[in-house]
Amino acid sequence: MGRVAGVILAAGASRRLGQPKQLLPLGDRPVLAHTVSVARKTRLDPLLVVLGHVAGEIRRQVDLTDLIVVENPDYGEGLSTSVRLALRHLPADVEAAVFLLGDQPLVEPAVVEELIRAFCQHRAPIVQPRYAEGRGNPVLIARELFPELERLTGDTGARPLLERRASDVYLVDVRAFPRPADIDTWEDYERLRAEYERAKRGDARQ
Repeated sequence: MGRVAGVILAAGASRRLGQPKQLLPLGDRPVLAHTVSVARKTRLDPLLVVLGHVAGEIRRQVDLTDLIVVENPDYGEGLSTSVRLALRHLPADVEAAVFLLGDQPLVEPAVVEELIRAFCQHRAPIVQPRYAEGRGNPVLIARELFPELERLTGDTGARPLLERRASDVYLVDVRAFPRPADIDTWEDYERLRAEYERAKRGDARQ
């Protein structure tokens, strides 16, 4: 069987926040470093990250060793440009890709592993986690649907594909884990920092 790649989308300009959310501090590391760390703890292979805004600064602050690093000159035209660019850099033996968002640093590696396991067992074109709060990220998409992802435009990820292909989505029950939050506003960031600190204190007590 071919490999399942990990694609980390981290090219955005964080316009609503006013500064690069990829580099906001979370504990002793930038936000994006946590997302990369999550991906490294899974079977995803290869790992690819798409950079754009402040790419040079991200390279200086985040360890991207062993990742395929792609810079998107068109990141200002929206998320779809990063998705399309990532697909063009995946090796031919990749059978599916799990798309992770650079501003969702608290994804549990076990959730990614469940997506991979479900894909290997059921061969569904799309595998998505279902949390107690509802569906969420990250999402696995099989190579057979890459041509449809290539046709995405504007500031959108895979959501139009998931809506169009609703009957092809295999849902994985991951209610044991909280749905990961992303960062769009300072309020989001403060909530995420608080959640991270709570999780750290919980780990320390174990």
